[in-house]
Amino acid sequence: MKTEVKESVPTVVDTMGRPLRALRVSVTDRCNLRCQYCMPEEEYVWLPRETLLTFEEIVRLTNVFTTVGVDKVRITGGEPLLRKDLPSLIALLRENSKIKDIALTTNGILLKEQAQSLYDAGLHRVTVSLDTLRADRFKALTKRNTFVQVLEGIDIVNAIGFHDLKLDTVAMKGINDDELIDLIEFGKTVGGEVRFIEYMDVGGATDWSVDKVFSCAEILQTLSRHYGLIEPIIEDSWAPAKRFRLLDGTTFGIIASTTLPFCSTCDRSRLTADGLWYLCLYAKTGIDLRQPLRDGATVDELRALLVSTWNARTNRGAEERKELERVDTRGRFVEIERLRQDPHLEMHARGG
Repeated sequence: MKTEVKESVPTVVDTMGRPLRALRVSVTDRCNLRCQYCMPEEEYVWLPRETLLTFEEIVRLTNVFTTVGVDKVRITGGEPLLRKDLPSLIALLRENSKIKDIALTTNGILLKEQAQSLYDAGLHRVTVSLDTLRADRFKALTKRNTFVQVLEGIDIVNAIGFHDLKLDTVAMKGINDDELIDLIEFGKTVGGEVRFIEYMDVGGATDWSVDKVFSCAEILQTLSRHYGLIEPIIEDSWAPAKRFRLLDGTTFGIIASTTLPFCSTCDRSRLTADGLWYLCLYAKTGIDLRQPLRDGATVDELRALLVSTWNARTNRGAEERKELERVDTRGRFVEIERLRQDPHLEMHARGG
């Protein structure tokens, strides 16, 4: 009898022993919202269309990443559902058996009309950004009147058959910190786990300041006053969210990048829509993978580039930003003029 030998995928680690496992793939820098904490301006310098990776190029690069340990892929933007024929990309990625999880982060506006085709193509999971349950507040935060479409998109996710729905909420002091309980309760009704994200000072968050951050500690304090005992969930996971359980079994997460940086366990990197590879959300420069790909680099050559780059990785951007608070110098991360000169410094260009 012939014994089946499982293929071994090498684990590539950086200077801090962090593996390369999760890849966030941005498919567009465009977005149909203008959220005040991400891209508050109406007009931006967009990436030239001719520089954007084709779906075939995205798949080729992703396939190389999976040869060095990546097994989780998250499709991001901008707003990824603005990219035409996105289900065809999902179907192509599903052909790679090394990819165990394909997720999508979306603002939900176009989800109702595309959810079925995404599910049919093989998308595993959906995360929807939802910062408020108030239509008037949504319009103030996003400069758009599309709140109803977001709710319709969320409603259809479970109806179609998706599991493990996540609802991402950027918690901001004085903006939506009075809605935490309402969001938890809403999550119960739609079968979604809420993840509260601390307001971060990256990209277009040019109005960010420490006093606007609603911290992990404050979130837990607010929720415990209403729900009572909150139990931390102990998990062997590299995921960015710390998860908790309420007495009724409801779970939620907190991504505390600002006050409790988790750089030491970060296994994520980001591929922009035009093929720049960023090793950290706070990195100001990326590695160009598009040019060698289009110049005809082999899989082995691209793989060697990934391995050598990750082996030399020292990034701990969130921790370095946190350390600036000790000397009261945590000001604006990138000045607005520099943001206008280099669109890659924007959150919507590198997939958040």
